[in-house]
Amino acid sequence: MTQSRYGPMFGPDITFLGVERCDLSMPGTFADADVVIIGAPFDGGTSHRPGARFGPQAIRGTDYLPHDGSRPHLALRVDALRDLRVLDAGDVEMPPGEIQRSLANLENAVATVSSSGAVPVILGGDHSIALPDVTGVARHHGFGRVAVMHFDAHADTGDVEFGSLYGHGQPMRRLIESGAARGDRFLQIGLRGYWPGPETLDWMAAQGMRSYEMAEIEARGLAAVLDEASELALDDCDAVFLSVDIDVCDPGHAPGTGTPEPGGLSARQLLDAVRRICRELPIAGIDVVEVSPPYDHAEITAMLANRIVLEALSGLAVARRDAASGARTDAAAPLLHDRTSSAQVEGSRT
Repeated sequence: MTQSRYGPMFGPDITFLGVERCDLSMPGTFADADVVIIGAPFDGGTSHRPGARFGPQAIRGTDYLPHDGSRPHLALRVDALRDLRVLDAGDVEMPPGEIQRSLANLENAVATVSSSGAVPVILGGDHSIALPDVTGVARHHGFGRVAVMHFDAHADTGDVEFGSLYGHGQPMRRLIESGAARGDRFLQIGLRGYWPGPETLDWMAAQGMRSYEMAEIEARGLAAVLDEASELALDDCDAVFLSVDIDVCDPGHAPGTGTPEPGGLSARQLLDAVRRICRELPIAGIDVVEVSPPYDHAEITAMLANRIVLEALSGLAVARRDAASGARTDAAAPLLHDRTSSAQVEGSRT
């Protein structure tokens, strides 16, 4: 059953920075959408600090600029909220304490958006929602046809935790087991710390998963890692799902999260990576998860998550602009080329 707008259970029913509303129970309201934002206010899968149920509200509204449905990108010279048709479907009904019902509701909402031709952008919530997010997209694009690029401090490939198959430490295993995603097209970026243990790591290796730990990113550079991961993602897959756990960033850049792990990416690195991926790769869906406002400080984490969404949408807008003009998309090139002619750049070097 398709859900209508859930309403203001976890705060006012606002839209992402003032974009127009839509209702998933009324297909005509999003028939022409390029992107549909969906809130997933659920933290029943957390293993440590809760609070991510308040994430969608914080991500939608944390900004110092007017909520006017417009955000011109300083470097890229696009306004993603206007150059793309971006709508907000509100929050999905995800009752606390009912994880299977909640995940099923979200999967149906994501599948509804994906089958309409729009890109679903899901605001979490804890990372248990990745299971319905990727599955909902795969229901449209085909099981095993969507690669996953997963930014996270943790692999989220646990098996049974607290006696349950479902939780924020297990969605990636469930996705691979179900066939919705392929293990050998599952790219994890930013892993570090002290979990999971050897048995789970052996399972991951048997599935052909590729994990780029922070030690490797530091040694090779993030750009080289993204080059390789992007190439793998497009090998025998048609599209990419981008899943961003905010704890991929160092806690100094994202303190408001349930399971912080020191030594992660900087906010700048993550924003650049998200923009590049969405500009270069065929994106089928995006989620941003594990923002826990009760543990945030001065809205640092909520602001970063808001900007992750904007950078992703701006990357999509540039990809559309480049496709329309026949320009070669090269997100690794200096951003100066997006706003200044080559002659001006050369002149600035003399």
